[in-house]
Amino acid sequence: MNDFRKPVMKHPAPKGDRKANRRGAARLAAVQALYQMDVGGAGLNDTFAEFESHWLGNEVEGEQYLPAEAAFFRDIVAGVVQEQKEIDPLIDEALSRGWPLARIEAILRAVMRAGTYELQWRKDVPARVVVSEYVDVAHAFVDGDEIGMVNAVLDQIARQFRADEFARG
Repeated sequence: MNDFRKPVMKHPAPKGDRKANRRGAARLAAVQALYQMDVGGAGLNDTFAEFESHWLGNEVEGEQYLPAEAAFFRDIVAGVVQEQKEIDPLIDEALSRGWPLARIEAILRAVMRAGTYELQWRKDVPARVVVSEYVDVAHAFVDGDEIGMVNAVLDQIARQFRADEFARG
């Protein structure tokens, strides 16, 4: 198992085992995996193996991880890796002038990358749900202005790719 550390969660994951919670757990795990890949340089297959055998649905460092929808977790992580060259410029464009993605904390980069991936390539999930879920994921790691930044960036990207969903009210 690689010796990189997950970012410290400020709030526990939601309880229960409904499909929505399994997807929420998959999003949280995907963000953690993307964070570890970003700061630790781990490869995709090693990351999948570590998360699926040691994290998803297990207790790690005193915290119980919810069972996650493994296929959803894999899709988000692999999708971000595969589409990152398209995702990062979208986030850069949505960020305020003077704050390129490279200057954003690694955990927030992971949140915005995963959210952007879902907004652009997972049309089966409503845009408002995606934005809300990733704002909740961000809450697990940071407080304050960073939450608003994640919300603003993902909302802008959602309106760019899913304008029809917002036109309906």
